[in-house]
Amino acid sequence: MRVAILGSGAVGGYYGALLARAGHDVAFVARGAHLEAIRAHGLRVRSAAVGDFAAHGRADSDPSTLGEADLVIVAVKTYDNGTALPLLMPLLGAETTVLTLQNGVDGADEVAAVAGKERVLAGATYIATAIAEPGVIEQTGEHRRIVFGEVFEAASEPTPRVRAIDAAMREADIHAEAVPDARPALWEKFVYLAAFAGLTGAARLPIGPLRELPGFLDIALAACGEIAAVARAEGITLPDDLTARLQAYIEALPASTRSSLLIDLQSGKPIEVESLPGSVVRRAEAVGVDVPIMRTLYTVLRPWATPREVTPGVTSRA
Repeated sequence: MRVAILGSGAVGGYYGALLARAGHDVAFVARGAHLEAIRAHGLRVRSAAVGDFAAHGRADSDPSTLGEADLVIVAVKTYDNGTALPLLMPLLGAETTVLTLQNGVDGADEVAAVAGKERVLAGATYIATAIAEPGVIEQTGEHRRIVFGEVFEAASEPTPRVRAIDAAMREADIHAEAVPDARPALWEKFVYLAAFAGLTGAARLPIGPLRELPGFLDIALAACGEIAAVARAEGITLPDDLTARLQAYIEALPASTRSSLLIDLQSGKPIEVESLPGSVVRRAEAVGVDVPIMRTLYTVLRPWATPREVTPGVTSRA
């Protein structure tokens, strides 16, 4: 399979490297020092889960040099969609499938606006990886799970193209789960992630210190409940035991766990505020659901959507 990775960072690069190691023809869209390191040494992965290895494939900042792909995996941060998604065009052929693994529930629509709904699949991924240095991705933990499927086409079972991609991923040691409809999986992750990102980002703290605060768990679960209410108002079916599962998950997180939004915020990068709490607020308004906690988190974080200078003495400790 010819695969192109749009967003060859910690998530896209990792999955692309596993697919390349399995023998697929993988092309990486990257830039800067990361691109130069991939060209010089391959994309290196450090991982106790899958072993340390280097994946070699074509890499360029200009996708027009890479040719058409059978599968394009979109893994750029959502705040880069405006500049990144037009780069899809040279990668698209008549039979190309585009799989977005972006955070939130808006990505499929934004990708489809460029590539066409008929090409687009969506998936929720569960993984802990980071770029340790240019050209090097480090994985912590065991998770490398992708739940994916159709998002615009109703299906009673995974479609042939979803099954084909699922098989390729499983052969590459990716824990893939093909589903007929990706929307419940996207929303199940979104319910937790938008709340977690909003709370840790607003507090500038990892989960451990927050969990110690009286009443925090109730607030976190109430925020999740607001998002779940929006999902159900949009016709999304969520598990009946979702609250209990979320509580167990939050209680089990390592104390040092930070959301990717908080990591970006503390690194002076843009943050996914519009695709996480912002999306909740906009969708809630559209379906008439009240989301006071998520609206507050969105209001607090919205000024930090783009990088800003941090004024000494006013930021919270981390």
